[in-house]
Amino acid sequence: MTYTEALARAAEAYGIEPEYVDVWNHPHATSEDVSRAILNGLGVPTGSAEEIEKLLEDRRLAEWSRPFDPTIVLREDADSLRLRIPADRGGDSVKLEIRWEGGDVEHHWFWLPELQVLENATVGGREFLAKRVPLPGPLRTGYHDFKIFWMKEPELDIFGEAQFIVCPQRAYQLNGRVAGVALSLYGLRSGRNWGCGDFTDLCATVNSFAKAGAAFIALNPLHAIPNRQPFNTSPYLPQCSFYRNFLYLDVERTGRDIGVDFDVNTVSQETEALRAAEFVEYERVAQLKSRILRTLFDRFHEAGRSTAFDQYVESEGALLHDFAVFCAVDEVIHREHPNVWLWTDWPVEYQEPHSEAVQKFAAEHANNVLFYKFLQWQVDRQLAEAQAAALAQGMRIGLYHDLALATDRWGADLWDHRPFYIARCRVGAPPDEFSPLGQDWAFPPPNRDTHCQSGYELFAQSIRKNARHGGALRIDHVMRFFHLYWIADGMPTSQGAYVRDYAQDLLGILALESVREKFIVIGEDLGTVTEEVRRSLNQSGILGYRVLWFEKDLSGRFRSPGEYSQQAAVSTTTHDLPTLHGFLTSRDIEVRKAAGLIDEEMYRRLLAERQDEIRRLNEALQNAGFAGDPIGFLLSTPCEVAIVNQEDLTGETEQQNLPGTTSQHPNWRRKMKVTVEDLGPLAASLESAIARSGRK
Repeated sequence: MTYTEALARAAEAYGIEPEYVDVWNHPHATSEDVSRAILNGLGVPTGSAEEIEKLLEDRRLAEWSRPFDPTIVLREDADSLRLRIPADRGGDSVKLEIRWEGGDVEHHWFWLPELQVLENATVGGREFLAKRVPLPGPLRTGYHDFKIFWMKEPELDIFGEAQFIVCPQRAYQLNGRVAGVALSLYGLRSGRNWGCGDFTDLCATVNSFAKAGAAFIALNPLHAIPNRQPFNTSPYLPQCSFYRNFLYLDVERTGRDIGVDFDVNTVSQETEALRAAEFVEYERVAQLKSRILRTLFDRFHEAGRSTAFDQYVESEGALLHDFAVFCAVDEVIHREHPNVWLWTDWPVEYQEPHSEAVQKFAAEHANNVLFYKFLQWQVDRQLAEAQAAALAQGMRIGLYHDLALATDRWGADLWDHRPFYIARCRVGAPPDEFSPLGQDWAFPPPNRDTHCQSGYELFAQSIRKNARHGGALRIDHVMRFFHLYWIADGMPTSQGAYVRDYAQDLLGILALESVREKFIVIGEDLGTVTEEVRRSLNQSGILGYRVLWFEKDLSGRFRSPGEYSQQAAVSTTTHDLPTLHGFLTSRDIEVRKAAGLIDEEMYRRLLAERQDEIRRLNEALQNAGFAGDPIGFLLSTPCEVAIVNQEDLTGETEQQNLPGTTSQHPNWRRKMKVTVEDLGPLAASLESAIARSGRK
């Protein structure tokens, strides 16, 4: 075998795709340099053909020496599984023990000569067989365990064990056409909040739009973030993917909830200034809320806490504990060393989450660790109340949550769960019209094998926790389940490759969580998406994502409402794209020029192209009977879910995020034009549009 052949075999074994097709429909072969760099990032040696061959042979021998993989994910209609055995044991008997999630145990005995042979293999000089083992039906969906034993007298000899996950074929289905409003929770204005939208504002917003017939309120990701401007305010770059931002807490409500009196007049001057600020002042709001919440917690803790809090802490277990410890260590080290912002700059003994130094710290700062758990308990309670209020007022979905693709490489997730990420590679996107040099998103890709070997527990938790207290979950960049564009350290953004994940496993677990908790799933599938991916998402019951600006045919004609897919969510825009009024006034182009993202020549070209786009859009609206009414146009599509962005209801021209900028633009900080107390006219206009569309 030549070196080139050996490298190609290694790339295939580790999921590196041999080529991709760009937005211009041009194929790009993955070069040897790119394959080698990514393999090295995975820890795979690539020095010679012999070295690679030995690694692949050892890998294959390890696989065949196990009866099955550490985690097996099947659909509920599966009738068998694949069992690997040494050929010289082919005449033996085995016992399969299934321990169902609820605790029931089943035993099934098989004489191996009676089982169908699926494959013969010679690996490392040893002979192996793969046999088809029938499964009992019907299978129970859930997270189970099974073991397999050799039948030896007088005792059984365990041969292997695995986590056994049985999933439904499809995610939870809504059945019907619904509409709702998308908003940025941080941007809600009110006469009582502390300069940032909170869960009480959310309840008031739910009340207004529920009366108008909205089925849901779609929210930005609520992930915990550092709350530091301008680099650490994106809800799509979480510090922790599993827990939420305490900035959304209504502090006064927290005091009432725990029975601790709090005089709001002591902070009225600060809160009034924050409410009056043009933009959300993350750091100032976080400092104020943290200070008062800590006082409330101290009094709550001194009074003996509560059973509900203790139960919450126990139920969340190690995941919450480690996050709280991270927050406490970060706070203390930054207080002592103000220029230290990243955990990679902490003293080395604190960089390992389960080191003796970290355990000692957690014990010595137990109350501080408990404070960060208290914050998440309060977030959970207030969010639960918002969802309960939405359902009580007749919303079919209630809260619609958003799960970010990324996680901050300097955040708690990487500190605590490093083996689940590939440290020497980054995720990005290949060159396209928007970014001719490609995009480097600067966060590490997931380690698919570590996830599989651990029973996909962290993946399931990410779905479970982000969908909690909601009736819908949007998956940012849903193509992640199939593959991601990897860029190895030291390589330019344009020199990357797509790396496959275990898509069917991930889709199955997503469907299982969705059916159990009764939330629909929307997969953000914008960009270059293959038909295979779309077909697989459709079969799994996951709604696609359609945005007005992108729904055109090859000639540039905007599609009519009847041409939209039924199994999709349609939106007027997204946080990264122009609002309706911003599009029609070319405001987004002006902002990109002001931020230095485009030169004069491109600016003029984009303005000319925009005028043509506006003409084509107006033609589509006119032909569909919705002249001047793009919201009515989208509501009339057959898409199961229709999302109207709050900025489009209020006629705003500024978008929430301008990709490619940080300090050049007030990203993730814009407040609504109107307060939640004055939503009546907006709700009335939405009610009228929904009524005309026939949605409920």
